Amino acid sequence: MCHYCGCRQIPLIKEFIAEHETVTNAAGDALRALDTGDVPRAQALLSTMTAVLLAHWKGEEDGLFAVMSTDPEYAPYIEALIAEHRGLAAFLSRADLTTPADVHTFRQAMDDLHHHIAKEEDGLFPASLTALTGDDWNHSIKAWQSAHPQSELHPAG
Repeated sequence: MCHYCGCRQIPLIKEFIAEHETVTNAAGDALRALDTGDVPRAQALLSTMTAVLLAHWKGEEDGLFAVMSTDPEYAPYIEALIAEHRGLAAFLSRADLTTPADVHTFRQAMDDLHHHIAKEEDGLFPASLTALTGDDWNHSIKAWQSAHPQSELHPAG
């Protein structure tokens, strides 16, 4: 993941990345639980991941994605990211890690999720540094706050 552009210092981007880390850590723990036969733990971690991802996606899509997708240069890229959100959400909403087919799909989905996160962290987030205005950042932060009501993140005045 990129560390050169400085986007990780932007409070909103820092929050998105922290959520990515929370989800990928839970995914890794869930996969290890499956490997040891601890299906109840894996299923619990899947539930945690799903809750984090749903709030995360709402914050991204209603904020950063919404403002960046008004630019024709970014719109197709963002449409693809949203489609990936929808696909994973559909699977997570019905996943049953007691079935071999869903375990297989979960493993593939977690690999796909890592690629998805790289598209955001190495592509979209750095681009946001030059693409967004102050009002765009404020809109994006407000959307993230709406998806995370307990947040202490505040838009710049």
